[in-house]
Amino acid sequence: MSQTNQAEAKSGWRRRWPLIKKILTYVFFALVVGLLGGLARNLDWGEVYKTLRNYQAQTLWMAGAAAFGSYLVYCFFDVLGKGYARHDLPIRQILPVTFVCYAFNLNLSAWVGGIALRFRLYSRLGLKPSQITRVFTISILTNWLGYMWLAGMIFAMGWIQPPASWEIGFTALRVLGVGLLVACVVYLWLCGFSKRRSWTIRGHEIQLPSLRLALIQLVLGAANWSLMALVVYFMLSQKAAYPEVLGILMISSIAGVVTHIPAGLGVIEAVFVAMLADEMSKGAIVGGLIGYRVIYFLIPLLFATLVYVVLEARAKKLRSSNQAGDQQTVSQETS
Repeated sequence: MSQTNQAEAKSGWRRRWPLIKKILTYVFFALVVGLLGGLARNLDWGEVYKTLRNYQAQTLWMAGAAAFGSYLVYCFFDVLGKGYARHDLPIRQILPVTFVCYAFNLNLSAWVGGIALRFRLYSRLGLKPSQITRVFTISILTNWLGYMWLAGMIFAMGWIQPPASWEIGFTALRVLGVGLLVACVVYLWLCGFSKRRSWTIRGHEIQLPSLRLALIQLVLGAANWSLMALVVYFMLSQKAAYPEVLGILMISSIAGVVTHIPAGLGVIEAVFVAMLADEMSKGAIVGGLIGYRVIYFLIPLLFATLVYVVLEARAKKLRSSNQAGDQQTVSQETS
């Protein structure tokens, strides 16, 4: 193909891109609305209301406070990515984006909340794809680093006794715990002492964060999982020990990820029923977990949907404001 033909092809692509972008936007909105509608139709709202009505107000407030704390901690995962990705978005814009992405991630899948929404919202606010990838990477690492540290401690210390019918036994679980702790230590060591600081995987550069940032990742990730378990603990009316609830949540969460079921529907319930069968009735366990889903999944999703609409409506204005601020900063530095 001649240079003239290539130039014409590029010019035609540029002319068509606004229309293509608009079509993709409508498709994305339709997908989100469809997923939300499907989720609403599949819920037994009468059962949800009946479950919550049986709780004391104090229990609901404590569970709600723990859920709020967990979401707040998670929102700072993306704030960590601000320095790592070298972008200048203000924290007041990062927090609502992360909140929306986390709520959609939990309810509709990582592809929708974790990836698609992050790329859409951050790109509309002016971030480059490479920067968004870095933010996403640091967020994922923070979440699973905290998981591995907590799960490793719980499994290695033998705080969880798997049911006899499970293929994985007590010893295997302890070995798994040691392996998770070793993985955490290796990551921290690489961040602190590795001479090689970056790798290129499929054209994307992966750069090691500093040891300080890695330690903050570990603390935030562990805090998020701990608060999440606290919600379950309150909704089970504190009838099971908190360390046990935390350990079971660790097992059920990884089972939910392996099965690729949004929100781990059915998986979390099955694991909790199997492991708490000797302490609580099945009805009490399932009822508590329904309450947990309402407090930690559904109510935040309702707020996140409203915040998402606001972000979409104000994204262009916020982006213009960010660009004006960047230009002002550059002019001040050059003057």
